[in-house]
Amino acid sequence: MSKPWPTVSLGELLRLERRRVTVEPEKLYQEIGIYCFGRGIFHKAPRTGFEVGDKDLFLMKQGDFILQVTFAWEGAIAIVSAAEDGMYGSTRYPTFRVDESRCVPQFLLNYFKTEQGRQQLVKICPGSAGRNRVLSIKRIPEVLVPLPPLTEQRRVVARIEELAAEIHEVRTLRQQAAEEVEALTFSASAKWFEPKPGWQVKQVGDFCESPQYGYTESATQEPVGPRFLRITDIQDGRVNWESVPYCRCPDPSKYLLKPNDLVFARTGATTGKSFVIRDCPEAVFASYLIRLRVRDTISVDYLYRYFQSPSYWEQIADEKKGTGQPNLNGSKLEKLKVPIAPSAEQRRIVSELDALQAEVDALRHLQAETAAELDALLPAILDRAFKGEL
Repeated sequence: MSKPWPTVSLGELLRLERRRVTVEPEKLYQEIGIYCFGRGIFHKAPRTGFEVGDKDLFLMKQGDFILQVTFAWEGAIAIVSAAEDGMYGSTRYPTFRVDESRCVPQFLLNYFKTEQGRQQLVKICPGSAGRNRVLSIKRIPEVLVPLPPLTEQRRVVARIEELAAEIHEVRTLRQQAAEEVEALTFSASAKWFEPKPGWQVKQVGDFCESPQYGYTESATQEPVGPRFLRITDIQDGRVNWESVPYCRCPDPSKYLLKPNDLVFARTGATTGKSFVIRDCPEAVFASYLIRLRVRDTISVDYLYRYFQSPSYWEQIADEKKGTGQPNLNGSKLEKLKVPIAPSAEQRRIVSELDALQAEVDALRHLQAETAAELDALLPAILDRAFKGEL
C-alpha cells in the first residue's frame, strides 16, 4: 500500500456491555461456545439452571463482539449473529459493542484472524498456555488496530467475503467429488460381487480358521516385547509399523501376526473395518481386533475386497437396534456368507478393484494437496488485506 493505515487503540472502538441474568433452576438456558482461530460460534445443548450450576449468566445480543477470556489468545473471537440473539454465555464470554461510527465490526473480526492481530491479543493474555493464559480486559487499550476510513473498511470486508465464498465453493465441489468417487467405488464393488452361474456361496467358517480375539495388555513406547497393533494404528488402509507401540507378551506365539492375516475392528467408530497384513515385524494384535486366517478355496485378496463391499456391510448391520450401525464379533464373522467365484474370476475381480482403488488413492492424494493449498489461501488473503494490498 502507498500509505500505511493509521492505528487506533482497541479501547476506543469497544465498549463493554454485559447483561447479567440471575439463573433460575427450572428455566432452560441455551449457551454459546466459540471455536478458536476465528472459526465462529457454536450452540451448546439447552440446560436447566440447575444443570448450568452458575449463579449468573450473560445475555447475548446480535452484534455483540466477544473476546473469549480463556482462549482469546488462540483466536476465540466472534460476533453474535441473529441466530445467537437471546442465548447466553458464562462470565468467560464478555460482550462488547463496536463503535460503528468509526469501525465496521466484521473488519475488526477479520483483523484478529490475522497472525498480527492474534499476537496482539497474546500480549494482553498473560500467563502460560492453556486456561492459565487469561485475557486482561483492563489491557485492551494496549491493542492497536489499523483503521482506514469506513468506506475502505467496507470494501475490504466485501472483498474478503467474496474470496472466502469462492474458497467455500471450491471446498464444497471437492467434497462432492470425493463423495461421488466413494459412491462409484461402492457400486463397482457391489457389481463385481453379485453371484453368477458357477459361483458358490459359503460361510466364512467353512473356509477360515475360527476367528480369534487379540491380546489384552497396555501399550508402551518402550521396546519391551513385540509390536502391539491396535485399531488406531490402522489408518486409511495402512499401518506405519515404526509408530506402532510395543507390549509385554511373555508367550506371543498365539497372537503373532503373519502375512495374509485379516484383522477386523470389533468395536468403536471403525467397527467392521478390515485390514490385510502384508510384511510386518514381530507383532501381536490387541483385544479390540479379531483375526481371521483363510484355509483354502478363496484368495485372501479376493476376500479382503469382499469385506469392503455393500453385501458385507449389509450383513453386519445391527438391525436389532434399528440403527443399521455395524456390529461384529467372532460368532457373527464366522456366519457371514461370501459369494465365491472361480479362481480365475477371483483374480480378475481383484485386479479390476485394485486398479480402481489406485485411481481413488491418486485422487485422494491430489485432494489432500489442494486442501492444504486452500487452507493457506484465506490466511494469505487476510494478510494482504491488512497490508492494504487487496
